[in-house]
Amino acid sequence: MRFKHAALLSLTASLLAASLPGCDSSTGQEKGKGGKGPGGGMPPSEVVAVTVEPRSLPVSFEYVGQTAGSREVEVRSRVSGILLTRNFKEGTHVKKGESLYSIDPAPFEAALARAEADVAAAEAREQQARRNAARLKPLYAEKAVSQKDYDDAVSAESIGAADLKASRARLADARLNIGYTKVEAPVSGVTSRSLRSEGTLVSGPDMLLTTVVQVDPIWVIFGVPDNEQSRLTKELETGRLVLPKGGSFDVALRLADGSVYPRTGKINFADVRVSPTTGTRESRAEVPNPNGLRPGEFVRVILKGATRPNAMTVPQRAVLEGPQGKFVYVVDEKSSAQPRPVQLGEWSGDDWIVTDGLKPGDKVIVDGVMRIGPGAPVRVADPGQQPAQKEQAQKGPEQKGQQQKGGKPPAKK
Repeated sequence: MRFKHAALLSLTASLLAASLPGCDSSTGQEKGKGGKGPGGGMPPSEVVAVTVEPRSLPVSFEYVGQTAGSREVEVRSRVSGILLTRNFKEGTHVKKGESLYSIDPAPFEAALARAEADVAAAEAREQQARRNAARLKPLYAEKAVSQKDYDDAVSAESIGAADLKASRARLADARLNIGYTKVEAPVSGVTSRSLRSEGTLVSGPDMLLTTVVQVDPIWVIFGVPDNEQSRLTKELETGRLVLPKGGSFDVALRLADGSVYPRTGKINFADVRVSPTTGTRESRAEVPNPNGLRPGEFVRVILKGATRPNAMTVPQRAVLEGPQGKFVYVVDEKSSAQPRPVQLGEWSGDDWIVTDGLKPGDKVIVDGVMRIGPGAPVRVADPGQQPAQKEQAQKGPEQKGQQQKGGKPPAKK
């Protein structure tokens, strides 16, 4: 019993000695003595780095917009009368000049007949006055008639000519009213619902019948925030942003389902005023619309054509967040990782645009940043292979098989 207890104490002491860091289990002396210090034998961490180089980047701006008809015209009758028929289907496309409504033409046909008769009578009176004046003229020259008789004849001729003109004007008006009994589409577009039905007494232009909206081309109205406009102006002044010639942006639309509309357009209006309610400057784009966009749809307006000359970018995964703000790790001339604070702009694809903190030629660590710290030695690996993948590739096939089965690597002899 005493022998077993002594053996157990000896085994426990051996295990404790072996578990102490820096001690030899047989001698109990520190291994670090005579060495290079703690971690002196640790290899540098493998990382993937990219070299920062300035390049010209295309820039796009995206805003929320709403579609609207390029022309929205109210359809009204120019004459009063009974609405006989509606000649269109509500919500369908109509062409310019197509008949939309018919108003009872009978009263206007009667007015036209009266006007034609008045013109005929006026022509007869004007001809009679002209003949009378022609007969009296030679008699007046021979003093056969008085001055008053001759003057009355000349005046009657002038009055007859004026009455004829008035009668012809009334005839033209009657013909116009006959034409106005057919209410036609003023533009090509899509009709709204009819506000008046057959049999209604139309009182004239004060009564709205329907509306026609021209949707090809279609307008897209959007607002640019005033603070963003100020920021873009500063970037233009400093040369960090170049707009397309004449500000002629290409306008693309992203629809509510995420798809991109197949047609692009141009900006045709930009207001200089800032809305006091929204704080934005209204702009408007015109886009061809043979594919059937409807007014009132909400879309994302994408403005393309601007560029950023000499822009420097880093992948988004290379940017870290610290107590002092965002930073990246840069490989210095001693092959060690050094943190570098950076100022960032907007995204460009999968990259951040760096506005301050980096210079051309800097090597920014992209992969492996989670295994390093400030001043840590690093070794730049092949950018085409992740460090974790490279470590896995260095393991032997037999060792991989053991780890996959949950076993331990074979012991070295």
